[in-house]
Amino acid sequence: MSSHSEHTDDLRIVSKRYYGRWFSALVVLFCVVAMAHSMMNNPRFEWGVIAESFTEASILQGVLMTLQLTAISVVLGFAFGTVLALMRLSSNPVLVAVSWAYTWFFRGVPMLVQLFLWYNIAALYPTIALSLPGVGELWSAQSNALVSPFSAAVIALVMHQSAYAAEIVRAGIQSVGNGQLEAARALGYRPAQIFRHTVLPQAMRAILPPAGNEIIGQLKTTAVVSVISLQDVLFSAQIIYQRTYEVIPLLLVATLWYLLMTSVLSIGQYYVERYFSRGVTRQEKRGWLSIITGFTLPKAARSVSNG
Repeated sequence: MSSHSEHTDDLRIVSKRYYGRWFSALVVLFCVVAMAHSMMNNPRFEWGVIAESFTEASILQGVLMTLQLTAISVVLGFAFGTVLALMRLSSNPVLVAVSWAYTWFFRGVPMLVQLFLWYNIAALYPTIALSLPGVGELWSAQSNALVSPFSAAVIALVMHQSAYAAEIVRAGIQSVGNGQLEAARALGYRPAQIFRHTVLPQAMRAILPPAGNEIIGQLKTTAVVSVISLQDVLFSAQIIYQRTYEVIPLLLVATLWYLLMTSVLSIGQYYVERYFSRGVTRQEKRGWLSIITGFTLPKAARSVSNG
């Protein structure tokens, strides 16, 4: 009996060794280091030019224009998209048909084509006028003077964004169970109160993840406005390298600015999602890299790495 207990005391728990996982990690790490070394030591990247041009006045002006277009198109796009979503969920067949047709058209036509159509709207309507039957013309203006490159970009971006936002909002509203609505009606809530206090808080949990991705995608979509000579980040970089012929460094400046802006939006998206999901899902501590990239280690991998 004593020999058996002595033998048991000699036993110890040995954790499983994941040789394949560590080998693959070393291979990937080696590739990343080799790529970084190549980039840092390649004189053709001209890192000095990148550092000098990163905060140039025209580049900063382009950054502000990009942020302005993103903010306007996202706010107006989701506001209009919410209206379209409510129309789609309505029992009125006319509203449903109009909402469906709008979403079908603006999701089907590429953003660049929409931009060119609005930019050249004067070819279809040289004059835009407002008139009433029996009263006559109340107001009129030349389309070329009314629709500037900035106006054309805003209209195209808002129309494009609202079509996608409508589907995101509609899916979020439909994710709320009917039992929640029946309970709210039983408590005597009016339709507006049901939407505000019951539907919207729960729908936001389903809306926010795709909405956050859509906002980040919209920021990148604003780069198409450079084709109509609107000075965003990309157009500002193009103006400089057309003068200095330093194409790659200026494109890298635009790349770094887009990465910086999307990273800030990703961090904001994470905290907004955490706010609306409080009390529903268990919150986990995540590093800044997982917040930006959206990648989180599986639970087993986290326990191994923590151990």
